[in-house]
Amino acid sequence: MRNRPRGSHLGLMLLASQLFQMGLNNIPPVTLAVLGLNVYLYLFPAAPLMQACVSVQQAYWFKDWRRLLLSPLHHADDWHLYFNMVSFLWKGTKLEHRLGGPWFLYLLSVFSLLTGLVYLLLEAILTELTQDQSYSMACAVGFSGVLFALKVLSNHYHPGGVTYVMGFPVSNRYVSWVELVLIHMTSPGTSLIGHLAGILVGLLYTAGPLKAVMKKCAGFVTSNRYNSQPSAYYSSSGYSGYSGTSGGNSGNHQYPPDYTTNYGSSYTGGLTEQEQLEAAIRNSLNDRGQTSPSGAPPPYGFHLSEEARAEDIRLRRLRRFDS
Repeated sequence: MRNRPRGSHLGLMLLASQLFQMGLNNIPPVTLAVLGLNVYLYLFPAAPLMQACVSVQQAYWFKDWRRLLLSPLHHADDWHLYFNMVSFLWKGTKLEHRLGGPWFLYLLSVFSLLTGLVYLLLEAILTELTQDQSYSMACAVGFSGVLFALKVLSNHYHPGGVTYVMGFPVSNRYVSWVELVLIHMTSPGTSLIGHLAGILVGLLYTAGPLKAVMKKCAGFVTSNRYNSQPSAYYSSSGYSGYSGTSGGNSGNHQYPPDYTTNYGSSYTGGLTEQEQLEAAIRNSLNDRGQTSPSGAPPPYGFHLSEEARAEDIRLRRLRRFDS
């Protein structure tokens, strides 16, 4: 890592002001962490800017694919960082609250990678159509492509809204395209193709197959996890632990995967009698507070020691075997 040369860092100071004005406690964790990572890599870049930007020449011709990971997280200057991170602060906060932290982190990872890939594809197509090699050598850096993808997603969730662009109301359905043109006209140094790539990735998610593919991939990973931890499941809000209820207590609790929550259930499953007895003792300890069908607490619920409860279960099982 190399320290960035000292400068005025006015953009950084304004960004810090925005963060404290909003309140760090009001920023969800994934948004705050990704924002912090961008700031850190601006101050301490993982690579010089010309080795972090992505282009067809560097990534495809020279096989430097790590640029797909580096380019979204590096910025040309503090103003570039400021405008991108202020935009991400608002978009990320809204979307993370809606989607949940784990899914939002998954979404950002996929969008970051796909935006770079779509950018390379568009530049390669332009090179082929125009026979102009400058398209293949155009090197892009920054988080703005991902931001355009997030903007498409945000507008998808608020289709009837209106955004004011330079004082003019624009329907949320078209605002991404209007901003694409205006930004390129007012800031010629920005990457039109990089921003377009972000819009296309956003549309792949909202109107194309990307969302279904992401869910399928998440389900595949979860199914492997399910094989080793049968009660775990994945939702758009993230992984949940073992779920279930214990007697009269509601909520999520963790149970050993091979046993049921009721000590009176049948769960032989190839276990020896001694192993079954030990399993029953463990389950009885998990079932504190469970009531019997008559509503009375079990005779070994709260007031007996562990040894007394074990002895009571042993006697009950012996009586059952005798009968």
